[in-house]
Amino acid sequence: MQKLIFFVGVAGTGKTTVAKKLSAVMPAAFLDRDTIGGRFVEAILEMKGLDKNDRDSDFYKANLRDLEYDTAKDVCIENLAAGQNVFMISPFTAELKNKQWIEEVIAAAGLTKDQVDVKVIVVTLQNMELQKDRIVGRQTERDQWKLEHWSDFQKRVDFVPEINWDIPQSHILIFDNSGELTEEKVAQLQEFAAR
Repeated sequence: MQKLIFFVGVAGTGKTTVAKKLSAVMPAAFLDRDTIGGRFVEAILEMKGLDKNDRDSDFYKANLRDLEYDTAKDVCIENLAAGQNVFMISPFTAELKNKQWIEEVIAAAGLTKDQVDVKVIVVTLQNMELQKDRIVGRQTERDQWKLEHWSDFQKRVDFVPEINWDIPQSHILIFDNSGELTEEKVAQLQEFAAR
């Protein structure tokens, strides 16, 4: 079966880092939504005279959020149709709630649920200060709002997203990415992804 694995979670938990470690031992198309749509979103925001790093404004949410996610979805579908395993990296909060979304992805690739093994790795951090340190450490302007409003941001990050997809509970892994991402932890991720 082809693998379609989602790495979800809020900023600073290490979704991309975890996915990169797993991709070193499991070949897959590596689709980070920020990479796929980021430049276009920045250009549109700048054309509108807005902060190119903003991902919290009403304008972004109303006009660009779905555009970014739908583009990542289309690239995912193309890779699935080409027979690739796919890693999808982004929060996917709204998509996880929508039972039909994953069904549409698989069907649009010309596949059935029997042909695609869908798994979700929810990357979390128990240590909020570590999360803040990681956000500071990656030094992206996009995180400035989070840092300036940390107490507000902190209230909404300590959660596991609602997942309404028709997949077994055993296909969802809550992964605490606190501490070093050791070979042993990567082996556990690989075992989860492969089974």
